[in-house]
Amino acid sequence: MHSARIRRVLTGILSLMMLCTTGNLCGCKKRGFGKDAEGKVRIITSIYPMYDFAKKIGGDQVAVKMLVPAGTEPHSWEPSTRDMLDLEDADLFIYNGAGIDAWAEDILDTVQNKNLTVLCASKDVTLLKAGEDHHDEDGHEDEESHEESHHHGEYDPHVWLSPKNAEKELAAIAEALISKDPDHADIYRANLESAKKECEALDSAFREKLGAFSGKYIVVAHEAYGYLCEDYGLKQIGIEGVSADQEPDAARMREIIDMVREYDIKCIFFEELVDPKVAKSIAEETGCESKSLSPLDGLSKEDIDAGREYFTVMRENLEALAASFG
Repeated sequence: MHSARIRRVLTGILSLMMLCTTGNLCGCKKRGFGKDAEGKVRIITSIYPMYDFAKKIGGDQVAVKMLVPAGTEPHSWEPSTRDMLDLEDADLFIYNGAGIDAWAEDILDTVQNKNLTVLCASKDVTLLKAGEDHHDEDGHEDEESHEESHHHGEYDPHVWLSPKNAEKELAAIAEALISKDPDHADIYRANLESAKKECEALDSAFREKLGAFSGKYIVVAHEAYGYLCEDYGLKQIGIEGVSADQEPDAARMREIIDMVREYDIKCIFFEELVDPKVAKSIAEETGCESKSLSPLDGLSKEDIDAGREYFTVMRENLEALAASFG
């Protein structure tokens, strides 16, 4: 976030605060949380995985709001002045870190809420450098993705796609909630234990179903699956880099098509929040099928309302991956 944008944001926040103080902006103080949040820990999260994890650990003791709107691809999203004002009424702000919500650290400089606890949920995760798996054993190099990943950040931020890392982020959230609300520590610990068991079961399912495919390649919409591939012995070929906001050029398209044929790849994966036309074009050119694979950095409101969440979507991903090798 550039200094000029920060100045505009600060000006906007001060203006909104003055309106709240004088009563000219009706309901300003409770705009983000409302009556249902009374007596609960008020949590603001950056992106969907943090929102879902906070709800899993906090249960009925928390009120959770997500800044990035449901159904929005988060890599290039930036908060509005009104989004930032929500933090003034929150108890806990949870962001993923590692670059996917890089704006978080910038906006925290503008927050005047002295009671706000801030958690970078990936703080205990060993991060993968973006672009470090862009070379394969036969010497292919994804130069465009390499340049793009350095433009968008040093690390791959999609840590939650490893169930082991998801467990670490859940544990970090539980720790923050216990510190913020010790009266309900037993509830948070119990919810964490339940979530840990689900993470362990998910990890076992991935190992069982993907174990026979170690060393296989997958073609994905963007390079979000480094942690998943590292855990289960797969290799990703990204149509786009770590961020999903730039289409490949003709040379990169030809390189991907050549690799699809070289490695006898049967499926091209696209994402629900990214235009699938490039992935489907490659699939048509190579005679592959195309399937959806979710990086879980955002779900639509309809999906959330229908009860889809981290574990259900990850199991859908597992089924899609296993079927792609058939």
